[in-house]
Amino acid sequence: MDAMDRDPSATPRALATEAVHAGREDLATLGVHAPPIDLSTTYPSYDARAEAARIDEFATTGARLDGPPVYARLDNPTVARFEEALARLEGTESAVAFASGMAALSAVLLARASQGLRHVVAVRPLYGCSDHLLDAGLLGTEVTWTDPAGIADAIRPDTGLVMVESPANPTLAEADIRALAYSCGSVPLLVDNTFATPVLQRPVEQGARIVLHSATKYLGGHGDVMGGIVACDEEFARTLRQVRFATGGVLHPLAGYLLLRGLSTLPVRVRAASASAAELVRRLATDPRIARVHYPRIGGAMIAFEVYGDPHDVIAGVRLITPAVSLGSVDTLIQHPASISHRIVAEGDRRSAGVSDRLLRMSVGLEDVEDLWRDLTQALSAPPAGPLREAATATVTQGAGPVAVERPVGR
Repeated sequence: MDAMDRDPSATPRALATEAVHAGREDLATLGVHAPPIDLSTTYPSYDARAEAARIDEFATTGARLDGPPVYARLDNPTVARFEEALARLEGTESAVAFASGMAALSAVLLARASQGLRHVVAVRPLYGCSDHLLDAGLLGTEVTWTDPAGIADAIRPDTGLVMVESPANPTLAEADIRALAYSCGSVPLLVDNTFATPVLQRPVEQGARIVLHSATKYLGGHGDVMGGIVACDEEFARTLRQVRFATGGVLHPLAGYLLLRGLSTLPVRVRAASASAAELVRRLATDPRIARVHYPRIGGAMIAFEVYGDPHDVIAGVRLITPAVSLGSVDTLIQHPASISHRIVAEGDRRSAGVSDRLLRMSVGLEDVEDLWRDLTQALSAPPAGPLREAATATVTQGAGPVAVERPVGR
């Protein structure tokens, strides 16, 4: 792919343009308009000596092979297109795709552990399964949980990674990525950018060295494909490719095709859904049935809010909105983190991270905002009696963290 190999920084293009064209520059030369899907699991080679040399080269360096692929667990042309495109959107040298977001995180942890760096410093909240993977030590890693101010003190000689999610799942708390990167010193900072996407922030521009996505969410965007991807420099990407080859957490080519297609509409989808989310936040902030609203400074399509009533009644009461895990689809989803996405996290750790039992997380889709509001307001429990009725409005303010709109709880 000669056209894909050119340095994209030589001709800077807007994000919306990159989303449509990155990973596809050679299509006209190939005489096609849509990217081809290569479903081969293996590839013929009549020169076994040359093939052995290429395999040895990969085993030594982890660099992508020149020439045709050898075996699908090693590389795939369709998946490579998605990797090229996402790296361009995140502003990194490379990206390596995996079968899921958790497979991607596992590969990062294994890659660092292979260098004797098994200790991780992490800031809660994280996605519940990420939290569990770190806390349970399932991959032989050890984690130290800290707040952002304590990162520098938590770093040890065997620390291989500092991990943060911003905006965080599910509270939407935001971290000062630039300040965190400074606190990390020479230890790489990994930012889970699933909620924001490169449309709203590019962590490497603020000093992060590794960017993680559950591609299942906004990158795919339609709730019909699972994948994960790590954007990073080429040196670390080479180690990740070797881990992927050894462990087999490869992204299927059809998934790679769907994810590449999803990127082309990513800016449009994120901006449209974010506009609806901001309007819903404005309305929730004045609703007496809502105790607290969380919404990040950078915007986005994710909302979190705490209700005075029973959150399970809200889940049971929606009709247009889908009560389901996951996020980032074209349709709106709502879920109760304490019961679902963060159930695996110990109750005390959940609460200390701000994940209350009354918190609901909503991923706003592309439906008309009036239809969404009608469905949501009908599902909310009746306004509480007494003094809470008097606190019917609140001022939304922007601060160092997410928008947090609170009302006094009557006792």
